[in-house]
Amino acid sequence: MIPMTTTTRHYTGVPGFALDDTPAPSKPARTPKPRTETVTLRGIEVSLTSDVGGAFITDLSRNKERLFSDQQVCEKYDITPDDWTAITQSKAVRLAVSAEHERRMLNNDASREAAAKQFTKAPEILGGILENERASPRHRIEAAKELRATAHVGDEKAGDVPDRVVIEINLGADEKLVIDSGPLPPKRLKEATDAETKW
Repeated sequence: MIPMTTTTRHYTGVPGFALDDTPAPSKPARTPKPRTETVTLRGIEVSLTSDVGGAFITDLSRNKERLFSDQQVCEKYDITPDDWTAITQSKAVRLAVSAEHERRMLNNDASREAAAKQFTKAPEILGGILENERASPRHRIEAAKELRATAHVGDEKAGDVPDRVVIEINLGADEKLVIDSGPLPPKRLKEATDAETKW
């Protein structure tokens, strides 16, 4: 009987992808150097990750959304023209502003603030309709109603409704323990107001 010889063929492709290969030597992982990105605000270097830096990035995002002008941002943070040029050319600032703009867009902060800015024009427009003698009486009355509603925002609670404390504890199995203080006496309300004004 002739002994059979087997020849082993080794994988000659990319090292580390053959089952019979020994793993390819791995290079040490590249560790990035810690970098602290800063901007110059009011003549001081401020980190973008600080509270002031975060507020600045939010204001730059408002600038991108056309809620703040360049001049408003520069005045608020006392930015010189040279510093403003450096800030607008900083890649780290641009990336941070884009991320903040996306966050504000997704959680509706941007649209809410834009709507509030537009709403500030409403009283002047409504006042123009109210004072326009050639406008129809119906439109003038509607403008007056809207102006009155806008002027009294937050006054929904009537002045004669007494304050009270209601505590509700859920005990489970559809049982609740409700403790109602009832209307607070006027004397206690006055004492609470006096205590607040002392501080």
